[in-house]
Amino acid sequence: MSDVNEEPTGIDELLERVRRDYVRIEAREAYSAAQDGEALLVDIRYAALRERDGLVPGALVVERNELEWRLDPRGSHRLPEATGHDLRVVVICNEGYASSLAAVSLHQLGLRRATDLVGGFQAWRSAGLPVVTPAVP
Repeated sequence: MSDVNEEPTGIDELLERVRRDYVRIEAREAYSAAQDGEALLVDIRYAALRERDGLVPGALVVERNELEWRLDPRGSHRLPEATGHDLRVVVICNEGYASSLAAVSLHQLGLRRATDLVGGFQAWRSAGLPVVTPAVP
């Protein structure tokens, strides 16, 4: 239990602290790892951002609020891609903030190779990596 007089942790401090526990990945390295079958890219951006900006080809789209249920290899709601705790997952959000917290949450489920994309989808696009426009219904 924390001390009542202890100052609350701000989000910037929290991000700095959780990011010390794993190695984040840059866009080109994530692209290569996915192309080589060494990493599963997981896009947690909400639908409006995916519709506005496009999709990372081959990335699994999992809304942030479903991430743990879908990627827990022992979970009853897991996706077929959640093959084991040794799976290397690269979480992608819009700018690389929410994905850091998501990666830490996956670590807590035993997915110790989970990481996130530095700069998120915006860094991916800025690096000139492939982006596809989603089909409009």
